[in-house]
Amino acid sequence: MNRSLQQFWRRAVQTARLAIGVPDYDTYVLHLRRFHPERAVPSYEEFFRQRQDARYRNGGTRGCC
Repeated sequence: MNRSLQQFWRRAVQTARLAIGVPDYDTYVLHLRRFHPERAVPSYEEFFRQRQDARYRNGGTRGCC
C-alpha cells in the first residue's frame, strides 16, 4: 500500500509540474542516460536555467508586453 501511494504521489507531482510548465528533471536525466549517453547530465540548476531560456527565448518579440 505504501509503495502504491508513493507512486501515486510522484505521478501527481509530475503532472502538476507539467501542467504549470515545469519540466521533470528526473525524467530528463533518465532520457539522457538512455538515449544520449555521450552527453553530460546537467545539474538541476543548469537544467532549470536551460528550460527557462528555451521557454522565454522569444519573449522579447512581443509587441506590447
